[in-house]
Amino acid sequence: MGELKMKKITIAVALILSLSTCFAEEVVPSIAFEAVNPLKMPKDLYLGEVSGVAVNSKGHVFVFSRGNTSGPAYAAAAAQLLEFDAKGHFVREIGKNLYAWSFAHAVRIDRHDNIWVADKGSDLVVKFTPQGQVSMVLGRKQEASDEETGPVKHPVPPAPAQNGRFRQVTDMTWDLEDNTFISDGYINSRVAKVDKNGNWIKSWGERGDKPGEFNTPHTIASDAKGNIYVGDRFNRRIQVFDNDGNYLRSIVIDVPFDHNLKPAIGNPEDPDAKKGTHSPGAPWAICITPGPTQVLYSADAYPGRIYKLSLDGKILGVLGESGRQLKQFGWIHEIACPTENTLYVAELLNWRVQKLSLHPH
Repeated sequence: MGELKMKKITIAVALILSLSTCFAEEVVPSIAFEAVNPLKMPKDLYLGEVSGVAVNSKGHVFVFSRGNTSGPAYAAAAAQLLEFDAKGHFVREIGKNLYAWSFAHAVRIDRHDNIWVADKGSDLVVKFTPQGQVSMVLGRKQEASDEETGPVKHPVPPAPAQNGRFRQVTDMTWDLEDNTFISDGYINSRVAKVDKNGNWIKSWGERGDKPGEFNTPHTIASDAKGNIYVGDRFNRRIQVFDNDGNYLRSIVIDVPFDHNLKPAIGNPEDPDAKKGTHSPGAPWAICITPGPTQVLYSADAYPGRIYKLSLDGKILGVLGESGRQLKQFGWIHEIACPTENTLYVAELLNWRVQKLSLHPH
């Protein structure tokens, strides 16, 4: 009788373990999706590394590309802002020969359909009206006549930041009062807050890995409550703050994957790395969907996936992999998510934008 009881217990334990495994797999489901190249490029117009993509209220797609390159092989001016309609037809180039153009990094559309860009090379954030006219400039570009003008150095620790100036700025977002929050950036390692008239309010953060510190705040987004989400890339986390810069929480993405997967470019990465630009889950690009129930999307470079999360950090699904074909990604640098199941992704290595249609279970 004791032997029979023991056998029943063994079977029960095995069943529980089996159910636990199934449940674990269901917690982070793979999201089915389709992908197309949505842009119809005019003759003799080409994209370079696509660093930014955004969508306005009309469904028009704005692409910030490191095309239109001019100058020497090193430190060439590489930035071009293009607009396409909802069907992918080319509409116009915005800001041709703009003084700010140096090295494209991010483009965003605010709730009024104004177009904003962050240029890493010129250290500028520029606001365009929906008609394409410059209406605000934040920061200042180095003077071409200055003997000190050249690539910005990366001292460790960085030199103190200055109000109103950026050093290799990366991205921007807004709250409901139209304050602008700017991730700044590769050197300053902080977030700046500027009011709707362009007046400097404050900044927070410095180089480090403690809560409220950053090491390459690379991407930024806001939710309907005005909370600010910062993709702290090298530290492999998304930090969340309230409207005044008070730290709320951190989100870390840990999703199992096949460690034999190769990176899109370069030597194999450490699949167990807990820090680093190319560490699994490191947020290169984030976006938050509109609507009453918002979700967060984040993309890494290795293993080259997109993650769907609730705003409290629960991972709801995962899709994609590194590669060069459709449905594969080569360093996603920005995501636009006009709806929960429609994404536009800008890729550096593949010089393109993909439109993704998601089919979650």
